[in-house]
Amino acid sequence: MNLIPLPTHQATKRLVLRPFAADDWAAYADYHARPEVYAFLYRAAPTGAALREQFDRVLRARFEADGDVYRLAVMLKDGGAVAGEVLLKMASRDALQAEIGYIFSPAHAGKGYATEAVAVLLSIGFETIGFHRIFARLDAANTGSVGVVERLGMRREAHLRENDRFNGRWGDEYVYALLRAEWSDRSRNALTTVREDPRGTFS
Repeated sequence: MNLIPLPTHQATKRLVLRPFAADDWAAYADYHARPEVYAFLYRAAPTGAALREQFDRVLRARFEADGDVYRLAVMLKDGGAVAGEVLLKMASRDALQAEIGYIFSPAHAGKGYATEAVAVLLSIGFETIGFHRIFARLDAANTGSVGVVERLGMRREAHLRENDRFNGRWGDEYVYALLRAEWSDRSRNALTTVREDPRGTFS
């Protein structure tokens, strides 16, 4: 797999997807510090120095080897606020596999931004980077995230029962996936406004 230069800016009718910049720290810290944003991620929301270091890693991230993450901030055209982020994690470069995820601020929930932005990232993953398969892992109780991936045509491939635990609560996990050939058969247009959960799949 020979990675070509990745897109740095993409736009839809309502959104601009771009790399994070140092000036995005306040917006990033605001939604990443919220416990409700991490409710389905099976870990506590980062705070203090840990949160700052997490943001600094975002700014210097590379996308070359397994485990690397390609991440774009999602900015609203109307007003310029950073509403959240979408990301591709390289699961296997040799097998052309990537994991997709997103995290959005609760302040911008319920407007379809996640679905619109994830559609753009799927297009980049399949058509620009050339992945063969892109998958998502999410808590089975996160009905909003289930709605996002299903609206984008991803198939449920697995239901893992009580495979993770946080704060004494066991949770099930769904695995959804889409092949490049399947993506080519689907609409690549940004989807219209839908209701969704602001909580993401991973960070």
